[in-house]
Amino acid sequence: MQEISTKPYLLRALYEWCTDNGFTPHIAVRVDNGTRVPRQFVRNDEIVLNISFEATSQLQMGNEWIEFSARFSGKSHKIEVQVTNVLAIYARENGQGMAFPVDPAAIGAAPDVSGEDGPRSSELGPDESGSERIEQRETAASAREARDDDESPPDDDGSKSSGRGHLKVVK
Repeated sequence: MQEISTKPYLLRALYEWCTDNGFTPHIAVRVDNGTRVPRQFVRNDEIVLNISFEATSQLQMGNEWIEFSARFSGKSHKIEVQVTNVLAIYARENGQGMAFPVDPAAIGAAPDVSGEDGPRSSELGPDESGSERIEQRETAASAREARDDDESPPDDDGSKSSGRGHLKVVK
């Protein structure tokens, strides 16, 4: 019998921790053709989803899939995400959570998610492997924490931050 991954159990536990503490749980997801999300919100083959009780309807966090309905720009969408595609789960308010290793073979095989309903997503290069991407996020998060709270730091593209949550390394 094949052993079940600990990842879905950790996702459910951190979701419960967020909700018990009044935090807003978010998941960062690698998007491929098996992922059902509104493509216009996908950036660099990734999307961040608010999975709080207030933002979702009929949330089911199974061992293989995370499924729920959510509104994007006022329109309801059925969201389906493979647990294997979840990159991280964290609390929006403080960034505490957990990042998960990314299978480099899956990134190299990730299909292009361009389509009529959204912008073309760039493919990941070899220098953007999972561990390096997480390390880049950690470095960026540390730099943002060092700034004053009233200053709105620029995002990676140079624009002002929209208040999105960021990962915080907890050791």
